[in-house]
This record gives sequence, C-alpha cells and structure tokens, in this order.
Amino acid sequence: MSNVEIGFSALGILFVLLAMRIPIGLSLIVVSFGGLWVLIGWKGAYGSIGIVPYKFTANWVLSSIPMFLLMGYVAYHAQLTKGLFQAARVWMGALPGGLAISAVIGSSVFAAVTGSSLACTAAMGRIAVPEMLRSNYHPELATGTVAIAGTIGALIPPSILLILYGVIASQPVPHLFLAGLGVGVISAIAYVVVIVLRVAVNPDIAPPVNNNYTWRDRFTALGDTWPIILVMIFIFAGLFGGIFTATEAGALGAFFACIVGFAKRTLTWQKFRAAALECLLTTSALIVIGVGASLFTRFLAISGVGTAISTTILGISDQAIVILIMIVVLYLLIGCFLEPVGALLLTLPIVLPIILAGGYDMIWFGLLLVKLLEIGMVTPPIGMNVFVMKGVVGDQVSLTAIFKGVGWFIVMDLVVVAGMIAFPETVLWLPNLLLN
Repeated sequence: MSNVEIGFSALGILFVLLAMRIPIGLSLIVVSFGGLWVLIGWKGAYGSIGIVPYKFTANWVLSSIPMFLLMGYVAYHAQLTKGLFQAARVWMGALPGGLAISAVIGSSVFAAVTGSSLACTAAMGRIAVPEMLRSNYHPELATGTVAIAGTIGALIPPSILLILYGVIASQPVPHLFLAGLGVGVISAIAYVVVIVLRVAVNPDIAPPVNNNYTWRDRFTALGDTWPIILVMIFIFAGLFGGIFTATEAGALGAFFACIVGFAKRTLTWQKFRAAALECLLTTSALIVIGVGASLFTRFLAISGVGTAISTTILGISDQAIVILIMIVVLYLLIGCFLEPVGALLLTLPIVLPIILAGGYDMIWFGLLLVKLLEIGMVTPPIGMNVFVMKGVVGDQVSLTAIFKGVGWFIVMDLVVVAGMIAFPETVLWLPNLLLN
C-alpha cells in the first residue's frame, strides 16, 4: 500500500471508532500513533509521541483556556448571572415575546464570562424556561430560544473555540475576540427578529405578561446585574486596551469573579471547589483532544492524505466561492455528528490550506467556522445544546418539541452565514477599527 492509501485506511478506522462512540481524543491518538508506526516505524512513532504533545501544550495562548473556564464556572456557581434575565425581562417584557427576547439578551451577556455554549444553555435554561412556561409560552418557543441563544456563548469572547482556532491557525486571539463580539451581537439581533416575527404571526405562542414596571423598577433591576457587568468590563477593557494578555485577562477575570462571589456571599468554598474541579476536567479533555489532533496533523502530513484531499477539492472548481460553499456544507454535516472542539481540531489541518489557497481572510474564516460548528450544536441527531435543554426541563417538554423550536432559528442562522460570506466586512470591521 502507498502512503496515501495507508492514510485513507486510517481515516476509515478513525470514523469507525467515532461511530462506536470512542472518545475523539483517544481515537485520534490511537489512529495517529498506529498510522505513524506503519509509515515511519516504531522509533518514529514513539518519537512523535514525545515531541508533538509537548509542542502543542507548550503554546502560551492555551494557558488562557483554564483561566476563562474557571471564570465561567465560578460565575455560574456564585450565581453572578442571576439578575440578567430579570433585568432583561423588566426592560423588554412589553415587546412581543418579551420573555424570549430577555432570554436571548441574558445569554448574550452571560456569554461574556464563559466560553461555552453548553454553560450558557444550562444556566439560562434553569432561569428563563420555567418563567416562560409559567407565563404560558409555547414550549417549543421557550426551549428553542434558550437552546439557540446558548450558541452565542462560543462567539462572544472569551470563546474557547476561538482560542483553539487562533492557536492552530496562528491568528491573534484579540482580533478573533473582537470579530466574535460583532458576530455574536448580529446573531442575537437575528434571534430577536425571529421571535418578534413568530409572535406577530401567532400571538398565542407568547401571551403578553404583566409589565407594569416603573422607570425606578427598571434601573433597580439593572443594579442586580452589576457583578457580571463589572467582570465583563474588567476583561474587555484590559484585553482590548493592551493592558494584559488573554491569559492574564482570564486569570484576573477568574480572580475578580471569586472576589465578587465571596463578597456577595453567594460563593462558598464548596462551590469554588466544584468550579475548580469542573474547570480541571474540561481543560484535561480539551488538551487530550488537542494532542490527538496535533498527532493527526503530523500523520496527515507524512501520509500525504491532507495534500491529496486539498488537491482534489481544489481541482473540482477554480472558483473560490464554489469551494467555500462545499466547505460550508461539509461543516454543517460534520456538526450533526461531532461536538465543536473535536470537529474543529479534526478538520483544520485539511481545510486551512484550502482556505489559504482561496485567498480568504483567516480571521473571517475563523468566525465563519465557529458559527457553522455552533449550528451543529442544535441540529439533530447529536445537537448537544438541545440535550442539555432536555436535561433542564425533564419531562415537561419532549426532545422532538425542542428540536422543532430551534428549527426557525437555524433558518435565520443560515441567513447570517450567507451574510457573512457575502459581506465579510460585517465580521472584520470591528477588529479593523480598533486594532489595525
């Protein structure tokens, strides 16, 4: 067998392992090590196991991941986000579908202290969905709104996916964060538009709620959001003002969240221990997947599979837009079966050379990629945000109803993706304005 044939055989084995639900990090490591052993012998494969993981984990930017994760988990356990939904409700309750709109706004703000769409969905789901169901909102609208709003957590900084993309693609994280902020806001506005239109067509799915709030009530409600707002301003001002790096921003943000939590007496040592343990487990899983992806990249390079796939795709058409549409469809399909981190690290070694050959901006593509992967978080059969939402609501709402609820928003997400492709400046204007 030629090197390329060995490479494609290993790819087939990898897909079989993933279909068997073997953890993606372990699957990547096993397949890569076995493939390297066949290609370059035992000593070469053993040497790669010693060198490649070190080169990946020694990247300083990766140290920001556990810091931002810890900040998000501390904010969640200390209930620093508790006032977000109520404040949004007081201000937005008079609008059609006001509670659903409040959930989108609350998720967008919470996204600024976490890098996870799952965390956004779980936190806002426990607060907003029960309130909407008590107000006789249609279960599909209530659960679908929170599930889709959770995807904003991977766009608005700090985003773990954007950090990993920056490391793999050698792109500056602050530029990615600013671009993500713009795309996150656009996505939130798009979701609000969907809610307003759906309620305008069918008012019964979101009955009007009592909104006899005075201006004093509105500003009092804003006062309950000060912990999360302070943490958010602290991070953004320092990071984008050039005062400290992404890692320092994450560390200081986590420290500041702890101080606020202990000061409010909502954070105990037991809760802090739980937050630290969750941070440790999540970071460990991400590092294992990253190491596996790095070994897989080396294997693809030596076998020539990456070059063969890139050449084949580029040979299908000489028009960059056609190739880009093929990549978009590919990621929409991959997102249905793989979680975002694994999908990103698994495919980037193959896709990046194609994007570079097409002359596309790498910051722009990073946001397009994350947006596509987050659509996968709400599409069947794996849609992880939907399953998290199901865990929150239990038997109150069926899994089918939740998937139906996100369907309208997925259509709008595709419109947003089309806009990002047609008008790249909508993604790049903010980093170009503030950092160039």
